[in-house]
Amino acid sequence: MDEATLCYIVDGEEVLLIEKRRGLGSGLYNGPGGKIESGETPQEAIVREVAEEVHIEVHDPTKVGELTFFHDDEIRLFVHVFRSESYQGEPSPSPEARPVWFHRTELPYDDMWEDDRLWLPLVLEKRQFAGAFVFEGGETLDEASFIDHELTLDVSY
Repeated sequence: MDEATLCYIVDGEEVLLIEKRRGLGSGLYNGPGGKIESGETPQEAIVREVAEEVHIEVHDPTKVGELTFFHDDEIRLFVHVFRSESYQGEPSPSPEARPVWFHRTELPYDDMWEDDRLWLPLVLEKRQFAGAFVFEGGETLDEASFIDHELTLDVSY
């Protein structure tokens, strides 16, 4: 099982997403983030990942959620989800990601993971949550079909 992070940077009514250029979810929109390295806390990892992917310094990321992804009955990915309204710099592309600002009412859900539409609104509403998502088939999560989910709201972190 891999442990990873995601961060949604909110500036007024705008949300920063990235178009993934490689790796898991390539071609889809998501928040910046990535795997936690040995010895890092999730918060340290998200600050590093945002800087690497979109070249900005995120300030005070707040953990708002946890996502557990099952693929063919095995836990494949555990993700710490953060939200931040404070950052420094102008987002710019990297080999891994192309940053794009979207109005919060015009998010490209059709070009995102199927489950994002279930929990991303909670991030934008500043609600804390935990979610479990089940995928089946295919060699990887990218190729699998979304089967089921469970969401728990208003958990504490």
